[in-house]
Order: sequence, then C-alpha cells, then structure tokens
Amino acid sequence: MSNKSKIEICANSVESAVKAQQAGAYRVELCAGIPEGGTTPSFGEIRMARQLLSQTKLHVIIRPRGGDFLYSPIEQEIMLHDIKVARQLGADGVVFGCLTAEGNVDVPLMKKLMNAVGEMSVTFHRAFDMCNNPKEALEQIISLGIHRILTSGQEATAEQGIPLLKELTEQADGRIIIMPGCGVNAGNIRKIAEQTGTSEFHFSGRSTVESGMIYRNAKISMGGTVKIEEYLKEVTDPDKVKAALSELALKDENDKVLEKKNKSLNSKKAKKNDEWDDDEDDNV
Repeated sequence: MSNKSKIEICANSVESAVKAQQAGAYRVELCAGIPEGGTTPSFGEIRMARQLLSQTKLHVIIRPRGGDFLYSPIEQEIMLHDIKVARQLGADGVVFGCLTAEGNVDVPLMKKLMNAVGEMSVTFHRAFDMCNNPKEALEQIISLGIHRILTSGQEATAEQGIPLLKELTEQADGRIIIMPGCGVNAGNIRKIAEQTGTSEFHFSGRSTVESGMIYRNAKISMGGTVKIEEYLKEVTDPDKVKAALSELALKDENDKVLEKKNKSLNSKKAKKNDEWDDDEDDNV
C-alpha cells in the first residue's frame, strides 16, 4: 500500500469543489442531485469546475437519474453522451456503474461505456454495494480495466463495512483501488484505513450554510410534498477536510516508521544469516 493516503471529496457544487481544493483534497467527484445519491452535473457546472480546479483532480459522476442502476436503452445513450461531454471538457475521470436486473455487473453495457472513456480514469461507484456477489463483481470490474471501486462494504456506512472492505482489498491485491465511502469522517477515517489497508477515501465533509435571502415565503416549498430546506445549503467545509487529512497524515507517518523498523530488522536478520553461513563454511 502507498504511504500517501488520498481523499476524494463528493462535491455537490463548484463552490464545494473549490473549497475541497483549498483544503488539499486530491480529487473531487462532482455531482448534482445529492439527495438522490448523486446524478450527472450540468455542462456549465463541469466547465466551471474544470476552469477553477488547478491542483485537484476532477471526476464527474455519470448517472442520468436516481434510483437503481438498471438502465434503459435511452438512459444508456444519455450516459454515453455525458461521458463524451465530460471528456471534451477536460475531466480527469468519470464515475459510473451498471447492473443487470439480477444484481450482477452489466458487463456488456460497461464495456460499451468504457469504449467512450478514452484516457480518463474510471471509478465504479456504489452500484457495487447493490451487487449480489461482491467478490465475483470485483473480478468482473477488474477485467474491465476500471481503476477503482467506491464502496461502503455493502453496509450502511464504510465503518460498518470494514470486514468486507478488508476482504476486497486483500482480494484485489493491488489490481484495483478499493475506496471506502459513506459515513467517512475525521473521527473514523484513520480506523478505516488501518483496519482495511486502503489508501483512498471518499466523503463529503459538508457543513450547513444559511441563505442570504431576506424575504422568505414560508408557505411554499419547491420540493412539493418533499420537504426541502430552501434557505439552507450544504457546502464542503475545508476544516472537516483538513481534519481528515491530518488523521491520515498521522497514519501515514506511523506506516513509514513501521516500514523503516521492519527494514532494519530484516537487514539485521539477513546479516545474521550471512554470519551463520560463514561459520558453516569455516567448518567444512
């Protein structure tokens, strides 16, 4: 495992993406429709993010709607167009995942989408957590040439999913990155890292910000029957990102110390073995 851990921020806006960059995030996953689990952002959103992110990599989720990951022929075409737009706008990567009705990876559709990706990096998103056989799905995803899997270990949170995350990381054996996500924060990121052996992590790190609106009509909700807080918004909080990075830095430093100690012990052991070999030669 790399001694340098990385954080990907799930950015719900260009504003969040910029704040993630300010905090030192390695990468952002730009999404719209966060209450639905993330949907494809607009052309303008992607373009502005690309213009403003100079140090942080930009990945774009390709998901035409909320809900399940079984896509109709029309939705598949939409995804192809969105991948091409992301590529044309200079995204570093795209994030998508497709399943069959039986809960397997839709390999033919994934291959079709992968053919449109070009040189961009690809993450198979949390559709993985809806697969009926995660270990079989892992091998299929590796065979597709995908770079990483975002997963909570098929549990409600990544912390609860630590056992499967560890198993997947061991099974992957460096062939693909297993990236824990969902419920990751500064309070548990180090635990997840140490117990799973993973080095990339996905979380939002958002805080609530009050709207600047003075006049407010409390009788109307733009969400209709779904209650939406129109006068509050969630924005990535640089302090939360920095706190998580600090926890990972401590973990990485401990890894370096342990690695150095193990090298020293192995060196001493090898030297001792050489001395024993010399003694045996003298007795011949």
